[in-house]
Amino acid sequence: MNSHRRSVFRLLSVAAMALLTLAACAAPGPKKTLPDRVQVSWAPNDQLTEIKNNQFRRGWLRPEDWQKTLSDYLRKRADAVLPPGQKLDVKFEDIKLAGDFEPWRGPNAQDIRFLKDIYPPRATLHYKLTDASGATIREGDSKLSDLAYLQRTTVADSTDQLRYDKRMLDDWLSKEFVRNQS
Repeated sequence: MNSHRRSVFRLLSVAAMALLTLAACAAPGPKKTLPDRVQVSWAPNDQLTEIKNNQFRRGWLRPEDWQKTLSDYLRKRADAVLPPGQKLDVKFEDIKLAGDFEPWRGPNAQDIRFLKDIYPPRATLHYKLTDASGATIREGDSKLSDLAYLQRTTVADSTDQLRYDKRMLDDWLSKEFVRNQS
């Protein structure tokens, strides 16, 4: 076999493995329902810094994708830390995901999110924690940021594009609801 045929064969093998992997991931399985006692909402897109600063929709994740991913993540994580009977409503008033785009790097880098110390993840949340009867236990606003996001290790999947943003939410849940339980 000449080198050209070997290259084509190798490419076809990789493509076949990728298709098998995609098929396995897309196979229908039992859907896990999200907890009803934790609700997440978002301010209108035109008010979110992440979207206002990315008018050309750079990057692979679209706003509806990262909003859903972060909402689902926060709902699952909050459900795990809240005592039974409590409910939590969280509204993202603003968000800026970790990293940023640097359009001056040219067209080949337009979809690359550069992770630098000057681009930390930030969010502003309004939350309301209620008991089983609906009485408010605690309500407030929180400004989140992780200025040292690149210096801290992550236990999450290193290919997860939202790993730093998720860790910021975990830190908030731990500080606000785990340590403050009475």
